[in-house]
Amino acid sequence: MPIGFDSTFSFHQELLDYYNSNRRKIRSRYNDLTRKFLAYNDSEENPHAFLRKPQFEALEIYVFVKEFMDNKQVYEMFDDWRHRRNHFSDASYYSIDKGGQVEIFAKVTEEQTDVLFKQMKKYREEYSNYIYALTMGLGKTILMATCIFYEFLLAKKYPKDVRFCHNALVFAPDKTVLQSLREIMSFDKTKVVPPEYAHVLDSNIKFHFLEESGTILHTIDDSDFNIIISNTQKIIVKKSRKEVSPAQKLFNSSPLLSTVYGTGDDVQSDDVWDDGTLKDNQRFKKLCRLPQLGVYVDEAHHLFGADLEKQIRSGKTNKTTLRDTINLLAANTSIVACYNYTGTPYVKNQVLPEVVYAYGLRESIWNGFLKDADPLGFENVKNDAFLTAVVTTFWERYSTKVYEGLNPKLAIYAASIEEAVSEIRPALEKLLVKHGIPTSKILLNVGDAKYTKDDDIRNFNNLDIPGTEGNEKQFIILVEKGKEGWNCRSLFGVALFRSPRSKVFVLQATMRCLRALSEDRLTATIFLSKENYDTLDEELHKNFNMKINDIKKPPSGNRHKYQVRVLPPPRKITLKRVWHEYKLHKKEYSAPVDFKLTDIDLSKYASIMYGRDSLARDTTVKEKNIDTLQENMRYSELSLSGEVARYLNISCILAARILRESVDGISAILKVVNRYNEVMDDYIIPTVFHALFEVTSELRTEDKELTLLHEPECAEYYEFSAKDDLVITNRYPGFTQDQLKKSFHADTYCFDSIPERECFIQYITSDKVSEIYFTGMFTSNQGDLSIHYYDPESGRVRQYYPDFLARMADNSYRLIEVKGDNKIDDAVVKAKQAAAEELAVASGMKYLIYAGSHIINSHILAEGIAPTQQESINV
Repeated sequence: MPIGFDSTFSFHQELLDYYNSNRRKIRSRYNDLTRKFLAYNDSEENPHAFLRKPQFEALEIYVFVKEFMDNKQVYEMFDDWRHRRNHFSDASYYSIDKGGQVEIFAKVTEEQTDVLFKQMKKYREEYSNYIYALTMGLGKTILMATCIFYEFLLAKKYPKDVRFCHNALVFAPDKTVLQSLREIMSFDKTKVVPPEYAHVLDSNIKFHFLEESGTILHTIDDSDFNIIISNTQKIIVKKSRKEVSPAQKLFNSSPLLSTVYGTGDDVQSDDVWDDGTLKDNQRFKKLCRLPQLGVYVDEAHHLFGADLEKQIRSGKTNKTTLRDTINLLAANTSIVACYNYTGTPYVKNQVLPEVVYAYGLRESIWNGFLKDADPLGFENVKNDAFLTAVVTTFWERYSTKVYEGLNPKLAIYAASIEEAVSEIRPALEKLLVKHGIPTSKILLNVGDAKYTKDDDIRNFNNLDIPGTEGNEKQFIILVEKGKEGWNCRSLFGVALFRSPRSKVFVLQATMRCLRALSEDRLTATIFLSKENYDTLDEELHKNFNMKINDIKKPPSGNRHKYQVRVLPPPRKITLKRVWHEYKLHKKEYSAPVDFKLTDIDLSKYASIMYGRDSLARDTTVKEKNIDTLQENMRYSELSLSGEVARYLNISCILAARILRESVDGISAILKVVNRYNEVMDDYIIPTVFHALFEVTSELRTEDKELTLLHEPECAEYYEFSAKDDLVITNRYPGFTQDQLKKSFHADTYCFDSIPERECFIQYITSDKVSEIYFTGMFTSNQGDLSIHYYDPESGRVRQYYPDFLARMADNSYRLIEVKGDNKIDDAVVKAKQAAAEELAVASGMKYLIYAGSHIINSHILAEGIAPTQQESINV
C-alpha cells in the first residue's frame, strides 16, 4: 500500500464539501419546482422546516446527484473529480476560484485515487447505485419518503425527463422493518411537501403493501406513481425442484399461463413452478412492466448482514440475493437508480465507495440528534448480581424522571423464552418488591402467545403513548426483539448479560435506547457483561469507526465548539525525510556451512499430549510425546536439495554441494528435517542464504521544509469541540506578552487532557524555551508535521502527529508526546516512538515521551529532576 494512502478518505465528504462551497450556484441550475421543494425543507429559509439537518443534507445530495450530476454512477463522478473534469475543472464556473481549484491531492495521493477508482469501477452495477448512511434514529424512513415524493412531483411536471422515477419499489429486510415502512403510507406529506403540491401526490400515488406471501400485486401495466412496499422474499423469482407431474407439464406449457405470468424467459426451461412460485413470479413480472423504476433498500446493513460489502456488489448469479433480484429487474425494465439506506457507511472499518452521504453515530450524539449513552460493563458477576445492579442503577437514575409525558423504560434481553419466563421475570419481581416498585410495571414480550397475550402486544405498541397502560410499563423483558423497526423514544436503558449468537445483535439491541426525546440533552444507560461490552466496542469500531469511549460525552455545557483561526506568519521547520534502501550482494561459496543442529532446542517443535489417569483420583498430569502423529514431509538428499534451491533461486547442484559439505553432514540434516519440517524454514534456508548473500542497509535522508499549520480550505477557520477548561487562547491572561510570543500559530489550542495542557503551560513559561507549538490537535492534514509509522495492530503504514514541537533557548528542537501512564508501553505507542526517534536522529532533534502523572506531579523542565525512563530519549 502506498505510504500516502489514507484509509479514512471518503469521496462522499469531498462531494459534500464541493456542494457546500458552490451551493448557491448549483441550486440556481435546478428546476423551479426543485428550488421550491428544497426551500420548503431548508430551516434557513423556512423556520418551520420538518427535516433535521442530517436528513436535509442527505436530501440536498440526493437532488445534487440527480439534477446536477445527471444520475452519474459514483465511479464516474469520482473520475471527474480526481481529473478535474467538467464541473470539477479549474475553468469551471463552479470552481472555487478562477485561478485554480483547491489542491485536491493535498489530502490524498494520486496512487490512492487510482486504487479507489479501480475499486469503484470493478464493482459497479449496470445502473446507478448510491448509499445514504444515516445512523439509527435520524429518520431514514422519512428521508426515503421525502425523496420518493420529490421524484414523483418532478416526474409529474417533467414526464419525459429520464432522470426522475415514475415508480418506486421499497425493499425491507424483515417483517419488523416492513411494518415500520407503513409510515410512508400514513406520513403527513405537507411536512416535507409544499401544501399546494401535496394534493397532487395524494390524487396520483397508489400504495401496494405486500405483507402476506400470497398477496397479488395489482398494478396497471405502464402506469406511474406506484409505491410498492415489500421484502425480497415477496418479489424474488424462485425455482421449485418438485418432480414434474403430467398435469404440471400440461399447465406449465399453457398459453394462458404464459399470458398471465409471462413466458419465464428469465429462468431455465426445465424449471417447475408451484402455486406459491407463480404468485411470486406474477409480482416480478408486474414490476417489469412499470417504467422508470426507482429501487429503495431500507436497512441495507441488516439485509446484507456481515456480507454487505460482497453482496451489495455481487457479481454472482445467486437467485436468493436481493442484488440479483434488482439486477433481474434492471434487465427487464428501466431502473433509474438503486438507493440504499443504511445506518453506517463502514464495513469492517472501511468506507464503502458507493456512499454519497453519511452522518455518523458520534456526530449524531454530539450534536444532540440522539441521546448520549453511558455503557457499563460487568465482569465476574452472576445473573442475579447483574440484574440487581441493573435495576438499582436504573431506578436511581430515572425513577423521578418524566419526558414529554413518558416514563423511562428499561429493556432486559433474555437468551431464550425459558430464561425470560423462569429466571428473569421471578428475579425481577423480587427486586421490584424490594425497591417498593409495583410488579405491574413489568411487560413480557417473548414472541410466544403462551406467555405474551394480546394485551401485552398492545401495551408494547403503546410504550411511547402518554396516558396509556403501555406507558406505565417500565421494565420490558424481551427475547430477540426490538432491533430494526422498533422505535421506542422513551427507552433509557438496555441490559444484555448473556452473549447472543450474533455479535451485531449486541450493537443493534443496545443502540435502541439512543433515540432522542425532548429538547434536553439526555443520557441513556447500557448494562452489559464484560464479554458483551468488548463485543460492543468491536462492533462500534467495525460499523462506525469509533470506540465506546467516543460515545461518552461530557455533561451539557462543559464542551463547546471553538472556531480556530490560523495566525500569521506561517511557522515552518526543516526536517529530514528518512527512508532505508536495501541492497542484496552475492557472495562466493567457499567454506563449509555450520547449521549448528546440535544446538537447536527441538522441544519447541514437539507435540505433547497431557492426561490424567482418573478424574475420581487426584493423580498427577502425565505428558506424552506424540510426534508420530505429525504429518511431516519425508525428504531425500535430492528432494531436500531441490527444495532449498527453489526457495533461494539457486542451482540444485550448488544446494546439494552445500548440504553435503556442511559441518553437520547431510545425514544429520535429513534426520532432523524429516522429524520436524519446520527446522528447514527456521534454520536450513536462512543459513544457506547468509552463506551466499549479504544484505546491506543504507539510511537515506533529504531536507524537507514543513509548514506547521495551513490555512483552511474554503473557510475562514477550523472548528473543534473541546472542554472549556482544556482550552487556552492567545489572549490567556495568565501569560505575559513575551510568553505569548513564544507560541500560538493558531489563536486557540484545544487540549485533549489536563497533562497536555499542563505540559504546554510549563514549557511556555520556562526561560529554557524559545518557542512551543501545540501540533497534536491538527491531525487531519491541516499541517505538515507528521511521521509515518508501521501500525502493528492494523498492519498498515499510518501517520502520527506529535503533540508539541519546541525550540529551546540553545536552539535545539524537541518533539514531545504526552501519554497516559497506562499507554506508555502500548505496542502502537512504541511503534510511533521508534519512527519518531529515527526522524529525530536524522534531524538533530530530541524526542520525548512524558507520562501524564509525571507532568502533573513535577516540574518537568526544572533543574535536578531526573527524567522518567519513558521520557529519556536522547538524540
